[in-house]
Parts: sequence; structure tokens; C-alpha cells
Amino acid sequence: MAQTISEKIFSKACGKKVKAGDFVLANIDCAMTHDITGPLAVEGFREIVKGKKRQKVWDPSKIVILFDHQVPADSLNAAANHIFLRQFANEQGILNYDVFEGVCHQVMPEKGHVRPGDLIVGSDSHTCAYGALGAFSTGIGSTDMAFVFATGKLWFRVPETMKFEVEGKLPRCVYPKDVILHLIGDVGVEGARYRTAEFCGSTVRNMDISGRMSMCNMAIEMGGKAGIVEADKTTEKYLKERIPGFKLDPKWKSDEDAEFAGIKQYDVSDLPPQVACPHNVDNVKSVEEVEGIKIDQVFVGSCTNGRFEDIEIVAKIMNGEKVAKGVRLLVIPASHTEYMKVLRAGYVEQFMEAGAIVESPCCGPCMGGSFGLLGKGEVGLSTSNRNFKGRQGSPDAFVYLSSPATAAASALYGEIKDPRKV
Repeated sequence: MAQTISEKIFSKACGKKVKAGDFVLANIDCAMTHDITGPLAVEGFREIVKGKKRQKVWDPSKIVILFDHQVPADSLNAAANHIFLRQFANEQGILNYDVFEGVCHQVMPEKGHVRPGDLIVGSDSHTCAYGALGAFSTGIGSTDMAFVFATGKLWFRVPETMKFEVEGKLPRCVYPKDVILHLIGDVGVEGARYRTAEFCGSTVRNMDISGRMSMCNMAIEMGGKAGIVEADKTTEKYLKERIPGFKLDPKWKSDEDAEFAGIKQYDVSDLPPQVACPHNVDNVKSVEEVEGIKIDQVFVGSCTNGRFEDIEIVAKIMNGEKVAKGVRLLVIPASHTEYMKVLRAGYVEQFMEAGAIVESPCCGPCMGGSFGLLGKGEVGLSTSNRNFKGRQGSPDAFVYLSSPATAAASALYGEIKDPRKV
């Protein structure tokens, strides 16, 4: 029986051959939780094991805890959550990166916790980002995570796969973020509902891991259960730098005659920069259609576009020029590792001299977090992944989403600007 990558991964996790639509109890390879969803998962786990002789998680070596949403602690409740999770990690012998490493979805692949063929769950919806390395990774709720902590297993309906074949060389000032916004704008927020979005084609093969992570990260914004890219030499190089002795198993790819729920084909050779307009991610327009809209804040960062590659694009486009008067530019690298790359390249000084604010690695304003919030009536342009009402502050604010290139050009002009004109 021919299989997709997802069907192969679930077959490995179940110890038997399965197909899309099957209901399975699958073994989890790695589980991740963070400072917002973690406390509820721990409380649920303690309810499950209450009164039992064994009070330990199924395998502490397969659980990772990170603090990224409210760091450093911005309230007494946040501080209490951090203390609670530190105590749980110490009690159980679980790896806790605490406040020191950055955004969970950057740190997990970066620190070697993701491998092709893995089944990974995280109590955060953008866990699907890890599919950039050929893993099946998906977000789950805190109650499900409690069950995973206790058993190392979780029930799934094996998802169908929707293939997105993307061909063509990306034009100047067009990046993977523009591609995924274009795809979401085409299929809509439910276009891949409970399906694996498999990204392939020459455009995707030519992307680095950073670009693939941007694509897979936003699979959830088209309703996907997961996003995934076939592991290849690019994947192998990335992982060899992080996992000693890593060797790529070529089996983690969809068979040529595998059955797909749908196939969408795109030629992006002439794709213009894309912008998602308020208040839905699928409300996508070309930058020409929204150029000139005044903005109050630009946010460069998040698990979608907070890597060195993204920030370097911003630095090169700005090229030492000042941020437009009346505009706040926030730059937040996604992890300690990425921050140090940005620092050593001299970009932190460049941004500070330009009038930007450079923060330590965290989620920042992405989810209405601890700082950088938009006030009533304000307009923000963000390289993050969601623009729902209230997502980055006031429900009466307006959030646009773009690539780092469009964000950089707009920061210079104080309005949404086509980066091809800068």
C-alpha cells in the first residue's frame, strides 16, 4: 500500500501499517509545553496519577519545557506559573530551558529535538513548524498533553494529505512568507482542515530550513493538522550540525502513487509581495493593493520570521536609514542562538542607531503578550502569523502580516511599502 509521509510516520508510531482516516493510539516521540499552557497540563497530569503508586511522567527525556510567552515574568501570575513549572521539571527530571533560550518553535529544532519521521506534539498551535524537518508535529490542548505526560500516547485520526506543489524561482524581494500567505489566501482558513499540508516542488526544495519553517509554521492558518516538507540534503545538513552522527533515512517521503486528498499547483515566478489584511490571515492582497496605508508599529520576530535570515533581510533593506518618525520598530530574534548571530553581525547596533527597539528572545507582542501592544485605533505591520482582533493588543487595533522585506520597507516610510521600490 502506497503511503504519504504522514501515513508512514503514524505507521511507525503505531507499530502497524495505517492509512488516512484510521483512528489510532500512537506513541509520541517528543512532547513540548510552555509557560502559558504548561501549568494546566501539569495539573491534568496530577489528576490522572492521583492515588497511583507511580507519580512520574512516562519518559522525562522525551518532554521539553520552555518559557517564551511571558518572559521575563510580566505579572505575579506569570511568575507563579514559572515557579510552578520549574518545580515540576525538577521533580520529574525534565529538561527546562526556562527563560534563557527563546521561542519554543525555534528552540525545539535548533537544539536537536526534532528528527524526520518523528511524531511530536506541543501544547501550542504552531507546533506544526517542526514539519520543516520532515516530522509530523501538531498542536494539542493542555488536557491532551496531560494524557501524553502520563502515558506517552495519544489518540489521533490519521489525517489525509493535501499536496501543495510550488514551482518557480522567487522574484526579487519575495520570500517564503509571501508564498505561504499566497497559498492561505487561495485556499482559505479552512482549506486544509484536519489535513497534512505537504509542501513540495522546486521552490520549496530550494528553500533553506528557515524558509521551510515559515511555511510549515502557518499550515495551521489554513486549518491544517500539520505542515510537512520531505526531508532532503538540506535537512540532513541542518541536523548534522545539531545531532552528532545524524544520518538521513530516505524513507521519509511520500510514495509516488500515494493517495492525496487534493493537489494544488502554483507558479510563483511572478508573485508580488503579499500582505494579509485585518482581521483574517486569508484576507490576502498584493502589496500594491495596500501600499500607502499608514502604520504605527512594525514588529519583526516571532516563530514565523524571527530567525537571523529574516532579520538580516530587514537590516540590508534599511541599510542604516532611520525608522520613520512616529513609527515604532520592534525587532525580537526568536532564540538566544539567533540573537547572538544578529549581535555578532552588527545588526543590533544598526537597529538601535536607526531608532528601533531590540528585545531579548521571546514571543513579544505576537499573542498580546507582555509588551509592544497596539492601542485603540493603531495599525501594526507584523512578520508573525496571526492578525485576529486583539491578537497584538486592543481589539480596536488593526494588524497586517507581511514578509521581513515588506516590514523593513514600511518601517522606513511609515506606511505599507512595496520593498521592490526601496
